Amino acid sequence: MNGAKYSQLRAMLAITKGSLRGIFRSPSAVVFSLGFPLVFILVFGFIGNSTVSVKVGVDRETDIKTQFYQRLSHVGTLKLVTDESADEMEDDLKKGRLVAVLNIVPTPGADSGAVHYTVNIRTSTASDANKKAILMSVLKNLTTQLDNETYTRPTVATFKETEIPGRMFKTIDFILPGQLGFALMSAAVFGTAFLFYNMRQTLVLKRFFATPIKRTYIVLAESLSRMIFQLISSVVIIGLGHFAFGFTLVNGLATFLEMLVLSVFGLLVFMGFGFVVSSLAKNESTIPPLANIFTLPQFLLAGTFFPIDSFPGWLQPVCKLMPLTWLIDALRKVAFEGQHLWNVGGDIAILTLWGIVVYAVAVKVFKWE
Repeated sequence: MNGAKYSQLRAMLAITKGSLRGIFRSPSAVVFSLGFPLVFILVFGFIGNSTVSVKVGVDRETDIKTQFYQRLSHVGTLKLVTDESADEMEDDLKKGRLVAVLNIVPTPGADSGAVHYTVNIRTSTASDANKKAILMSVLKNLTTQLDNETYTRPTVATFKETEIPGRMFKTIDFILPGQLGFALMSAAVFGTAFLFYNMRQTLVLKRFFATPIKRTYIVLAESLSRMIFQLISSVVIIGLGHFAFGFTLVNGLATFLEMLVLSVFGLLVFMGFGFVVSSLAKNESTIPPLANIFTLPQFLLAGTFFPIDSFPGWLQPVCKLMPLTWLIDALRKVAFEGQHLWNVGGDIAILTLWGIVVYAVAVKVFKWE
C-alpha cells in the first residue's frame, strides 16, 4: 500500500502482540498457566521445609521436672501431650492418633547421685511405623547426648517397649475420605456454577417462570438431581475402596450410611459456593478461575493428601478455617475410628456455620436472569 512492501514479519509481530494481550486478559489462562504452578510450588515448598510432627502422649505419673523430660520437651519433632487422662491416651493410642505413650521413671543411682531413667514406651499396631522409628531415634539421640555430658556408663536411660493391639491404619484409610470430600466439593461448586449460568444464558430459567412452579422448587429440583448423582458417585468410591483396597468401615453398613449423610451435608454447603460463583461470573470462561479461588486452596491445604500437621505452625490455623477440612475430618473419624454423627458434632457445627454464611451471600448475589 502506497508503494510500501508488505512486511510479513511486522504482521506476525502484530498478531503475536494481540494474541498475547488476549491471553493475559483471559482469567482462565492466567490461573491455569501461572496461578496453579505457583500455588503448588508454595505448598510443596512449605511441606519440604517443615519438620515431621510426632504426637506422643506422656503418662501423668511422669515427673515433668526431670532433666530427661525437660530435654525431650525441647525437641521440635515431638509434640508431647500431657493434658489427657489415661483412658483418653489409651483410646488415642489404639486409634493411631498418638504414636506412643511414654512413662519416664527416674531411679537415683548409687554413684554421685546420678539418675538413671527407665523409659516405658507403649505403642500400638495402629501407630505409624515411620513415626515410631523417628521417636526411637529421638530418644536414643537424647540418651547419647546425656551420656556424653554426664559420662554415665553404660547409659543414662534404658527403654522398655510394649505394643498393644490397635486397628491397622492403611494408606487408603487416609486417602479415600480426602478424595471423597474433594470430589464432592468440586462437583458441587463447578456443577452448580456452570448449570445455573448456562440456564440463565439459554433462557431456560425464564421459560420456567412461565410455568406455575415456584422459583424455590426450581432450585430444589436442580439441586436434588445433582445430589442424587453425587451420592451414586460416593457409593461407588466408598464401595470400591472397601472391597478392592480394604478401606476400613468400622461399623459396616452403619458407617457407610453415616458417610453418605455427611456427603449430603457437605454437598449442601458446597453448592452454596456454586450459586455464588454462577452469579459473579461475567462469562463462562470466568467460572473456572472463580471456582478455583475457593476449591484449589482446600485441595492442597485441607488434609486431602497430607496431614495438616505437615504444614508450618503458622499455616495450620488457615487450614482449619476451611470447610473441607472439617468434612474430611468427620469422614475419617466416622470411617476409621468408628465414631457416630453425634460424636463429630463440632465438625458438623463448623460446616453449618459455613453454610449459613455462604447461603446468606448467595441470596444477596444470585441472579435469575
